[in-house]
Amino acid sequence: MGEEYDVVVVGGGPAGLSAAVALARSRRSVLVIDAGEPRNSAAGHAHNYLGREGVVPAQLLSDGRAEAVGYGAEVLTGRVTSLRTVHQHPGANAGGRAGRGAGRVRDHGFLVQLQDGRTVAARRLLVTTGLADQLPAVPGLAQRWGRDVLHCPYCHGWEVRDQAIGVLATAAAGVHQAQLFRQLSATVTLFTHSGPTLSVEEAEVLAARDITVVEGEVVDLVVDDDRLRGVRLESGKVVPLQALVAAPFFAANADLLTGLGLVVSEMRMGDDVVATYVAADPSGATAVPGVWVAGNVANPQAQVVSSAAAGLTAGAAINADLIAEETRVAVTAHRARLGDQHDRKEDAGE
Repeated sequence: MGEEYDVVVVGGGPAGLSAAVALARSRRSVLVIDAGEPRNSAAGHAHNYLGREGVVPAQLLSDGRAEAVGYGAEVLTGRVTSLRTVHQHPGANAGGRAGRGAGRVRDHGFLVQLQDGRTVAARRLLVTTGLADQLPAVPGLAQRWGRDVLHCPYCHGWEVRDQAIGVLATAAAGVHQAQLFRQLSATVTLFTHSGPTLSVEEAEVLAARDITVVEGEVVDLVVDDDRLRGVRLESGKVVPLQALVAAPFFAANADLLTGLGLVVSEMRMGDDVVATYVAADPSGATAVPGVWVAGNVANPQAQVVSSAAAGLTAGAAINADLIAEETRVAVTAHRARLGDQHDRKEDAGE
C-alpha cells in the first residue's frame, strides 16, 4: 500500500481543487487525483465566475492546481479504478504526513486503487468526478459541441445574442429552453424533433413570444467554413441557423461511488428523466460515512462557480469531521492518562 492522506480528492475540476485549497490551508494532507478530462474542455471560455469572467477553462484549472500545490496539496494525473472501505481498529495509524495525521485512530478508512497499479489510503474521500453529457444522436452535433451547439443560456447565451438560434426538442423541456433563448434573440426556432407533441397551451405561448415551430426530425447539421449554417430536416429542407441548442442527458460519473454502495438517483423535469446524480446533504456528505461529493456528480445543474463553492463547503465539512474524530481520540487518551495517574497514586498509597 502506498502513502496515506487525510483526504483523497478524486477529480481535479473546480470542485475538487477548491476543496483541496481549503483542506491544505487547514494543514491537511491532501492528494488530488485527476484523469485530465474536464467536462468543459470544448468550451473556449467559462462565464459567470465572479472575478474570472471569460477565463479559459484550462487556465482556471492550471491556476487552481498551482494554488492547491502552493499550500502543500499534491496533484496527481491518473485514473482511479476503484474505491474500497477499510475498517480500522483501535491503535491504527490514521495516515497523513508526519505532524499532520500520524498516530491518530480513524473512524473510517479507504483504499484508492489507480489504473497504473498504485494504491493510496485516505481517512476521508471527496469524489468530484462530474458528469457526462450524452448528446442527441444527430450527425455532426458532437463535433460542434461547446462552440455553436450549446445548451446553457447562462454559459453561452450572451455569445449568441441576436443570432438565429434553433432549439432541438428531445423532451418537454424544449419549450422552456426556447423561452430562455428568446430572451437573448428575437429569432428563435423550436424544432419538434423527438420531443412530445406540443399542447395547445404550449403552442399558444410559443406563438405569443414569436418563436417559430418547425415540425419534423433534424437529421444533419449544415456546416460551412467551420461554422454552423443551418440544420437539415428529414424532408430535405434546410433551415438557416447560427446556433443550435441541444439538451444532453446529464449522466453522473458515479461508478466509483456505486462501488462503495451508494445509489444513483434520477432528476426529473415533469415526466422526463433528465439527469442522474448521487444524493448528499448540503455539506456534500453522502450516506456512506467518510465519503463526500461535490460538483456535477451531486448537482447536474451546477455551473463552474457553484461547483467551486460546493467544493469549499465539502472541504470545510471534511476538516470539521476530522477534527471531531481527533478530538474524540484526544479525550479518550486524556482520560486514560488521568486513569493511569490515579492508579499509580493508589498503588503508592497516596
